[in-house]
Amino acid sequence: MPTPMTSEERRHLALSDAGVNVRADGDAQRFAGYAAVFNSRTAIGNPLRWGFYEEIAAGAFTKTLSEGDARMLIDHDSYYVVSRMSAGTLALSEDDRGLAVDSALDTRLSYVQDLAVNLDNRNVTGMSFGFYVIKDEWNTEDLEVEGADPVQVDVRVIREVRLVEVSAVTFPAYPETEAELKAVARALDHRGDLAAVEARARFRPELLGLVHIGREPGEPTRSSTQAPAEPAVSTQPTGLPLSMRMNALAARYGLPR
Repeated sequence: MPTPMTSEERRHLALSDAGVNVRADGDAQRFAGYAAVFNSRTAIGNPLRWGFYEEIAAGAFTKTLSEGDARMLIDHDSYYVVSRMSAGTLALSEDDRGLAVDSALDTRLSYVQDLAVNLDNRNVTGMSFGFYVIKDEWNTEDLEVEGADPVQVDVRVIREVRLVEVSAVTFPAYPETEAELKAVARALDHRGDLAAVEARARFRPELLGLVHIGREPGEPTRSSTQAPAEPAVSTQPTGLPLSMRMNALAARYGLPR
């Protein structure tokens, strides 16, 4: 069984979906937007090879909002605290669309004044949130691919999270493949299915070193009632290039590359 929480995960939302805006509130300003939207499918990594699709179910934040004390930050940096729920400067709520954010902007803080200007100039272009997964479920679907046979993809539905923070972000997407890879690894950690990790490691052998699923030496990756898992590295002529297969084997068995 997967552990309830592993490492913190982050998800991003572009400006067009986050609906970020700054409005006047008397002599002050307030920030408004969405840190997450419900039932919207997002690709994490490459779903056709080593990633998956993900959706956040409505109600995923209900419990954490009643029990937690989330902060609003800038680019996930805890030094740049904009507001906090328990201080009454941050209001987070669920509506039909997603996780709504309503934050005070105290421009006595120089970085908050900078944030307000960057928002006005559209230099800050989205939102994100940091969280731990409490409940999720994984399903397999057939995806139609033009000019080819359907491909099986995994879909992760997040049912409940523990929210840590929401952030105004400069880059509302993963700026590099390494960040995507780590996002996939964290999700697979929570899933706790070594066979799923090994299937993806055929395409990204680095995952074998990033995912930390406990397994006794010699323990099979599937139960005896299940069909044997495919090898982590294809040996068929139509499989991966030889260099990638060798890298996968080296990563799996801790050999020098």
